[in-house]
Amino acid sequence: MIFAYNREHIGDVLLVIFQDTEDVKRSVERRGNVARVYRDDNGETLAWNIFEVSSLIELDGNGQVFLTDENVARLNDELVKEGFEPVLENDATPKFVVAQIVEMIDHPDSDHLHICQVAINDDERVQIVCGAPNAALGLKTVAALPGAMMPSGNLIFPGKLRGQDSFGMLCSARELELPNAPQVRGIIELNDSAIVGEAFNPEKHWA
Repeated sequence: MIFAYNREHIGDVLLVIFQDTEDVKRSVERRGNVARVYRDDNGETLAWNIFEVSSLIELDGNGQVFLTDENVARLNDELVKEGFEPVLENDATPKFVVAQIVEMIDHPDSDHLHICQVAINDDERVQIVCGAPNAALGLKTVAALPGAMMPSGNLIFPGKLRGQDSFGMLCSARELELPNAPQVRGIIELNDSAIVGEAFNPEKHWA
């Protein structure tokens, strides 16, 4: 679930995004200041739009925003008030983390993609398909995990690349809009002292 807010370009609306809606036929059901966006084919909820949200909670920032448990409880109260189910759950886990490639094989249907097994903490690995020329076994880098919004506005959800499951994205410095980002292709190469599973902090890990 991604919470996104951009008052300047969208207005005082909180977007709550559950999954990628690209190429999905969808409809909207609005009650008061709450709108549910759902799939036409099966009724599954894709997103919520909560209008005049600043009257409910205090928001700071543009793009992806992170809410407190109290904020989410207040939003659920608003859903219930308008006759919807209280379906929002808060997820405070970091979405950009120090990660390490621990296994890597060539993609069977590509001449440049790799299927990487990536450690994102001490006891969890995810599969990420990556095409960076500097991807290498043992490399510590930055992974954007499902539920992340890139600075460009692109959303990270589980998906497939050339038929292979991919649960995130290994990031370049340019994609994260970091200062002094190299103008060459390739994912971030972190110092080996970086701790796998830490939330990526540009001031600590990049500066």
